[in-house]
Amino acid sequence: MSLASRLTKSGVSHCPTTRLMSTLKPGVATTANKPTPLTMFSDEELAMREAVSKLSREKFAPMVRDMDEKSKMHPDVVRTLFENGLMNISVDPKYDGAGATYFATILAIEELAKVDPSISVMVDVHNTLFAETLAVYGSEDQRQKYLPRCAVDLIGAFALSETEAGSDAFSLKTSARRDGDSFVINGAKCWITNSEQAGTFIVFANADFSIGYKGITAFLVDKDTPGLSLGRPENKLGIRASSTCPVIFEDVRVPSSNIIGEFGKGYKIAIETLNEGRIGIGAQMLGLAQGVFEHAVKYTLERTAFKQKIFDFQGMQHQIAEIATKIETARLLVYNAARLREAGLPYVKEAAMAKYHAGEVAVLTSNKAIEWMGGVGFTRDYPVEKYLRDSKIGQIYEGTSNIQLNTIAKIIKVEFSS
Repeated sequence: MSLASRLTKSGVSHCPTTRLMSTLKPGVATTANKPTPLTMFSDEELAMREAVSKLSREKFAPMVRDMDEKSKMHPDVVRTLFENGLMNISVDPKYDGAGATYFATILAIEELAKVDPSISVMVDVHNTLFAETLAVYGSEDQRQKYLPRCAVDLIGAFALSETEAGSDAFSLKTSARRDGDSFVINGAKCWITNSEQAGTFIVFANADFSIGYKGITAFLVDKDTPGLSLGRPENKLGIRASSTCPVIFEDVRVPSSNIIGEFGKGYKIAIETLNEGRIGIGAQMLGLAQGVFEHAVKYTLERTAFKQKIFDFQGMQHQIAEIATKIETARLLVYNAARLREAGLPYVKEAAMAKYHAGEVAVLTSNKAIEWMGGVGFTRDYPVEKYLRDSKIGQIYEGTSNIQLNTIAKIIKVEFSS
């Protein structure tokens, strides 16, 4: 069943079209010889965005505050995501996927983040890091085994980071020792998103330290494999409903058939996957910024001070206009990076710019929203303080802001040196 059909069946869709999501094409159908605005969508993309927006507001929004306070994703959220096809958005229909485009995934991540960045990052990591890695690098047997389950009950996680291998990811210490036709994994990963809900992990371990990072290999490891355990969930500042735990490997034995791609090519898989993942995080931060902006602006149009609406003070209007402009630049950067990736064109610099700028804008917008709302913005009676807490991670995970700037600068140097 297509994503659009699932959303319609769930009773939350008011889509203008019910055409199968599998018909989505990169870009937008336009009149010949006329340029296409980045913010113009195909009918299918527009239908998907509107349906996910409605789903988020009607089904998820009422649960957000409770999930944040309890630091727990509600099972009904997970069930609803599966029922509406949001956990296999761009997976090929032959593996029971929705068959939508990468850009459609980015739109879904953005719309979810307007309501709750925690739900958004669950969908983001599962789709852009787990399912996409399997679809691109996995063997046919691996795809047949895991991808159809992404439509039903399997959540994936991406286990790369370690205590001493964050920004310098390839200094990881987790080892994979060959033993006959198997590998025995030992070590520990940290900051693993979706760890509590995940049924399978993509694990990066060094299988030959003598050749440095070229020994890094990617493995599929099921959660129920003997020797795999989770550490205590992190007590985080923001995105608290998103599970984040250490993952510990003690003599975890996996068959060599669980290698993703080729032996020793894990570092390439990690680099290329994270380049894509940065666009997803950019979309998450874009959605967050838009969500908190909408809450705050509506408040300024309702609240009266000195016999006029707060919005009508010129000083306030200038601030709102400036933030609106910054959000729009983030949107254009994210959409452009997604379209480039979808078209098979170079996009690494653009992805880094999108992730960097959207992360910075999310923090700035959340701060301003609290200032505009004054005392009530500082309380938990209104949702804007949560957006601020959620926004900070956008400057940290999947490459800190400084790492993004390094990437951008390196590419600029190459461009100007050639």
